[in-house]
Amino acid sequence: MAAVRPFRCIRPDVKIADRVAALPYDVYNRKEACAEVVREPLSFLKIDRAETQFDDSVDTYDERVYQKARELLDSAIADGTFVTDEEECYYIYELTMNGRAQTGIVACASIDDYQNNIIKKHEKTRADKEADRIHHVDACNAQTGPIFLAYRSKQEINNVVTAEKAAAPLYDFTAPDGVRHTVWRIAGRAEVDTLRKSFAELDSIYIADGHHRAASAVRVGMMRREANPGYTGEEEFNYFLSVLFPDDQLMIMDYNRVVKDLNGHSVEEFLRLVEEKYKVEKIGSDAYRPTKVHEAGMYLEGNWYKLTAREEIQSDDPVEGLDVSLLQKYLLAPILGIGDPKTDKRIDFVGGIRGLSELERRTREDMKVAFAMYPTSISQLFDVADAQRLMPPKSTWFEPKLRSGLFIHKLN
Repeated sequence: MAAVRPFRCIRPDVKIADRVAALPYDVYNRKEACAEVVREPLSFLKIDRAETQFDDSVDTYDERVYQKARELLDSAIADGTFVTDEEECYYIYELTMNGRAQTGIVACASIDDYQNNIIKKHEKTRADKEADRIHHVDACNAQTGPIFLAYRSKQEINNVVTAEKAAAPLYDFTAPDGVRHTVWRIAGRAEVDTLRKSFAELDSIYIADGHHRAASAVRVGMMRREANPGYTGEEEFNYFLSVLFPDDQLMIMDYNRVVKDLNGHSVEEFLRLVEEKYKVEKIGSDAYRPTKVHEAGMYLEGNWYKLTAREEIQSDDPVEGLDVSLLQKYLLAPILGIGDPKTDKRIDFVGGIRGLSELERRTREDMKVAFAMYPTSISQLFDVADAQRLMPPKSTWFEPKLRSGLFIHKLN
């Protein structure tokens, strides 16, 4: 049973929600974050990345940065930038990009469900990245960036969403990147009860994106439990801010690869080696986007090639059978010498949102060969998580990104 409950949301005043809403903290480097806060002084990024309030002499992870985040959040609540809803509610959050919408439920998920693997993971987290958000959540006494969760679509939940969307939205704006954000509040007791019961009937929920934020939120919750041995389990620190999407609404984009050189091989020798594991078909100068599983596009010296994994290397294993796994095992490692893609400086990763033209640009400027991947599917993600396995690095790219600052969950 999954515990997914409504909460008293802290959220921006309607008149300025479009200015407050910010892309996730981790899509920016420090210089970019500072520029964004200068462009939009109300951006929630100044709280998510409070080092933007200091010069470069102050380290990004300095204790003063986290205290500044708390100060800015408290001030924004005090001056009316943020309001607090009186009732515990669910919210509908719809994001529309390029005419395609995905609609989720904003709620709080249980740290016990995370610990007990009802909320399932597919990615390994790094302690250093966790530490930053642990300090941020703990100092702010609030979760400010929602975790992107997915579940197998359930008709009872869909029915509530459809009915509630007939009402006027709470927020409706289009961000500078062209993504439309629309929010409705679900406050009716019958609807709230239906959602709570429907989520409780789910056996599994999956982290789609935000593994580090989730792990950090859970760690802070466990710290609060240690500090409050008489806790009941109902305290807010036992739950973390999430947006839950049905699987049939989600689209995973390709996560592509570019490599700096051919590992000492000539073009002819490289193509011959690739042919041993992949059927290679030369396409020419027109960009080739793979159309099905076990296909990839390759761009080399101004030409696109279609790669089709030979049957003997295909696998039914949920991890080994992923296209990113096949490419790593049979091409990147043995031919191009990329042993560990997490640490090797000769490989880089390009999110599908940037398009195939970005792969062509990179090969002209600083790379030698590019690989356009067929996107990992949400069902493949579920299969890996159900098997309690981990995906290879950079297997999934989700768009559009959930905005921070639209929903805040206080820990007490």
